[in-house]
Order: sequence, then structure tokens, then C-alpha cells
Amino acid sequence: KGFEGTCAQAGVDLAVVLNRGNIGCSTSRNQGIARARGKKVVFVDNDVALRSRTWLAAMGACLDADASAAFVGPKILYPLPPHDIQCAGAAVSRSGRVQFIGRGEYRNDPRFNVRREVQCLISACLMAKKSVLDAIGGFDEAFNPVEYEDIDLCYRARSRGHRVLYEPGVEMYHFESVTTAGTPALPNTYLIIKHGMLFKKRWRKMFEKEDGPGDAETRGRRIETRRFDQVGELPVVD
Repeated sequence: KGFEGTCAQAGVDLAVVLNRGNIGCSTSRNQGIARARGKKVVFVDNDVALRSRTWLAAMGACLDADASAAFVGPKILYPLPPHDIQCAGAAVSRSGRVQFIGRGEYRNDPRFNVRREVQCLISACLMAKKSVLDAIGGFDEAFNPVEYEDIDLCYRARSRGHRVLYEPGVEMYHFESVTTAGTPALPNTYLIIKHGMLFKKRWRKMFEKEDGPGDAETRGRRIETRRFDQVGELPVVD
């Protein structure tokens, strides 16, 4: 209620949707899509923290600048110093393995500081055009409760001619796997395998023909992560 009051004072129209339990990532996001009235929809996971103050305006400008763009995602960083890259967009090899581009690399590496089209994004932080979400039907609930729903969403949009963009001018922190790995009711490894197989079966004819990374490039190294309460104040930039 305190948050609702703060939004009201700021002139922000807020609608809260509460579910009795975990109904799945795709289903809950689709609830938000159905209630949204703007031209753009933003998804931000509960384990994401702000780094770029102007993130909304910058991501919105990126989408507005490209009529064919469906989604845009930021440079996602690890919350521990030196805040290396966790994901600078995502890619899929010709065998269907997913790569987090730039994983473990230096945040200011020039290779990852150029806006570009990518095969897919992770939805830890993602902005979408509402018209595209409505046209493709939002997230596929076959991927509930979690894993691969965002990769599938990007491929469904791209199969209709839309582009998916990575915007390095926006940076966000992500406490990787803190929510999924910290929820005993979610067999995360099993879901990755199960939903990965579904994704491959559905989109093999598409990614087999794309110039994705080699399988060896998709084997990202494991990097230490921590919970919110284990990390101090995070730097915020303009």
C-alpha cells in the first residue's frame, strides 16, 4: 500500500495484480500485458537493480528509432565489482545452445559497446512494443514456470520479420539465478533441459540456418553471485 501511495502522489497510474501462488513466469507476464495500456511494455525481474538512471528513456528511444524493432534489452552486469558483463544480448548456435554474449568480459570492452541486432534477449530486463506482444500472443505458457520463455518470444517475433536489439547505453545489475536457484519448488536444471528441448524442436529450422556462435563459445564460465542483502550499495550512473 505504501508503494501505491507513492505512485499516486507522483501521478503514476499503478495497477497491482496478486496471485495466490506461483502461476508461472509466462502467465504472470501475460497478465501484465493484458492490463498494460501504453505503447511499450517493460519487464524487470525481482533480482534486477538499476544502474542507468535514464534506462527507460534510452530503451524507448532505441525502439522508436527502428520501426522493425520488437524488443530491446540492456547490457546486464554482475552486481559484484568490477561489474563485468553477464549478458550483452544472447545468441543461439546452430545446434541450439544459448550463449550470453560477453559473459565475464570487461564492462567497457568496445566489442560490447555498440548497439546491434541480436538473435535473442533474456527477459530479466526487456522493453517490448505492445503491438508486437499483442500480435504474437505474449509469452508461451508452455514454458511455465520458467526458462526459455524469453528466447522463444524473441524467435516468434523474428519469425514475423521483427528485429531484436541490444542497447549498450543502458546498464542494469542482475543477481543471476538468485530467485530460481533459491526456490526449492523450482527444479531449475530440469526446467532448463526440458524447455531447451522444446525450444530446439520448435525453432531448429530457423537457428540451424543462422550465423550463430560455435558451440564452444556458448560455454560461459560460472561467475560468483550473491543475494541483495549480501551486496552493498550499487553505483548508479546517468
